[in-house]
Amino acid sequence: MIRRDFKPFNEEVKEEEVTWVEPVEEVKEDTYTPIKNWAEEDRPREKLMAKGAAALTNAELLAILIGGGTTKKSAVELMQEVMRSSGNTLRGLNHMTLQDLLKFNGIGEAKALTIIAAAEIGKRRMMEDSRQIPQLKTSADVLKYMEPLIQDLTHEESWALMLNNNARILHLSHLSSGGLTETMVDVRMLLKEALLHDATSFILVHNHPSGNMRPSAQDTDLTQRVQKAAQAINLRMLDHVIVTEGDYYSFAENGKL
Repeated sequence: MIRRDFKPFNEEVKEEEVTWVEPVEEVKEDTYTPIKNWAEEDRPREKLMAKGAAALTNAELLAILIGGGTTKKSAVELMQEVMRSSGNTLRGLNHMTLQDLLKFNGIGEAKALTIIAAAEIGKRRMMEDSRQIPQLKTSADVLKYMEPLIQDLTHEESWALMLNNNARILHLSHLSSGGLTETMVDVRMLLKEALLHDATSFILVHNHPSGNMRPSAQDTDLTQRVQKAAQAINLRMLDHVIVTEGDYYSFAENGKL
């Protein structure tokens, strides 16, 4: 039960004196200090020259690339904000689009494109390393070879690695692009590509942007159809690998091929 204390209607009510207090506006100190006023050893360019690129944070390296910040934030502080938004990872930065970057106050089209170009150079460096794999011996080799190419995609794509008798890569064929959860593969086109490049075997690869590496019913059905069609023309399907960020699922390793 809620208790209420009522005063009689005829009781005299005295007005309380109210003293008006002028609100005091909080004064915030402006902590912004332009980079040119920083200690020399803390300025990104000087730090790079004195200690080398490895001594700089990702935000400091990006700050050098974009050149300047805003009237309220240094280039380093601006890039720290961008990195926080990307989960403080370069992988997260790779996922950011032009539209994502333009949402930050102080980043216009020129700076946004500079950041995207830098991220792409990093990705291509990884791809160069992966292309040094002359022979695919395990499904982990497939991950290392394909991850730089498809790890940052927001949609599914299917590829096929065409191989010779020694599992050396003859050609990488792009088969299809799809949506977030599936991509269609033309089995006849896949086999035509294999024959075109004189492959004796191949590995089917596609990504799962969702991060869930478990195969769907459609993935399993596709694997069975491709394997059956390949056997009919004496081609070996060595594996079907599903790639996610830093991990993979192998039909061969799981005894489903």
